Amino acid sequence: MFRASADVASLSIQLAFYRGMGEVTFTGWQNDPENLAQTMSRVACHAGRTQIGRLLSRAISAQARHEARALVFIGDAVEESEAHLTELAGRCRLLKMPLFLFQEGRDPQVQDCFQAMARISGGAYAHFDMNSAERLRELLGAVARYAAGGRAALENKRSPGSDLLLSQLPQARD
Repeated sequence: MFRASADVASLSIQLAFYRGMGEVTFTGWQNDPENLAQTMSRVACHAGRTQIGRLLSRAISAQARHEARALVFIGDAVEESEAHLTELAGRCRLLKMPLFLFQEGRDPQVQDCFQAMARISGGAYAHFDMNSAERLRELLGAVARYAAGGRAALENKRSPGSDLLLSQLPQARD
């Protein structure tokens, strides 16, 4: 799925993940999808509570040093205060870093939270399941095009993923 950005040569991607009891890891910025895929293949899961707020806070702090044009989050749970997460989403919008939240599973509380965060940040939300790897690949490719060229890039290369994002994104990238 991390090869979805391969057709966007000017894109740099940073992988971030949390796991266990307080571990949040950020890789260096990478522009080689194969290296990114190799890095991702070495990530192992450990039980623990979600740390979405910590991840967003770190991304917000880093925004002054390395301007990210989008933040993609893929997850299936939220165990944190929705009010805190939506406040962070608002800060992301002010920094012009829209959130693209992709939910695995069908937990309605997670869906509500992810949709609110996406809307507040100026990003988008989509659902997928373990049987829809192609859908996730398409969505990640659409986000990569958006990050590289904004709405115009999505409008120029229409696909189911770009259409879904375009239906939710604000008209102007503010």
